Amino acid sequence: MDQMNVGAGKEAKITISGVTKSYGDKHVLKGIDLEVYPGETMVIIGPSACGKTVLLKCVIGLERPDSGTLLIDGEDTVGFSRGQRDRIMANTGMLFQQSALFDSMTVWENITFRFSQNSDLQRKEVRRIAIEKLKNVGLTADVADLYPNELSGGMKKRVGLARAIADDPQILLLDEPTAGLDPIMTNNINQLIKRNAETIGATTVSVTSDMDGAKAIADRIAMIYDGKIIWCGPVSEVENSGNEYFDQFIHQRGTGPIQMRLRRR
Repeated sequence: MDQMNVGAGKEAKITISGVTKSYGDKHVLKGIDLEVYPGETMVIIGPSACGKTVLLKCVIGLERPDSGTLLIDGEDTVGFSRGQRDRIMANTGMLFQQSALFDSMTVWENITFRFSQNSDLQRKEVRRIAIEKLKNVGLTADVADLYPNELSGGMKKRVGLARAIADDPQILLLDEPTAGLDPIMTNNINQLIKRNAETIGATTVSVTSDMDGAKAIADRIAMIYDGKIIWCGPVSEVENSGNEYFDQFIHQRGTGPIQMRLRRR
């Protein structure tokens, strides 16, 4: 696959080669090949249940690939021990699809959860960091003492993003960051993602079904179909991809090579 020379002269931050993942007889990833370069934002798109989230989970270590290699800064993380993976993941932040906030913790405790587990910082300093990150995602300091059940859907997404960027990670992973949000909030979240990723200089991988959002934040877009990357290129070329599957998907056409799989009763 042509990576469009984006990384010419650079060493990839994340290199995914031949990664497969199956669940019983369901083959989800069938040989994923993808490189993501330092400081870029890669957006991964594709039909529902095509393996986008599974791929993110493989990158962060929540799932282990059945085969292939997954290099972060040149180290193959497949088969890492828990201690080795914790070292790599210490520089990675993730926004989960449903935000995955802890209901029993306040907003500021959620944001700085990693600090409380792995830091000698004083509680007062940790809370200060949380409030700073809240401001970075457009929320005021008084939100810090609320609980997740007191937040709207958009606020939960913002808090989830604040947690993901809490310790200025080198890698930022985003799983459907705007799912379930109205168009205005979707645009706001996309702007926050782009601004914060640029501010901390993170290498960002986002999976989404929102094509407008993908175009708004991405340097490059890759599409998964039938378990493989079928197209990858810069945003400037998405309208002229030359790939009929990609073209059908981004224009949301009901007819084309992608056929909806209907569940039989």
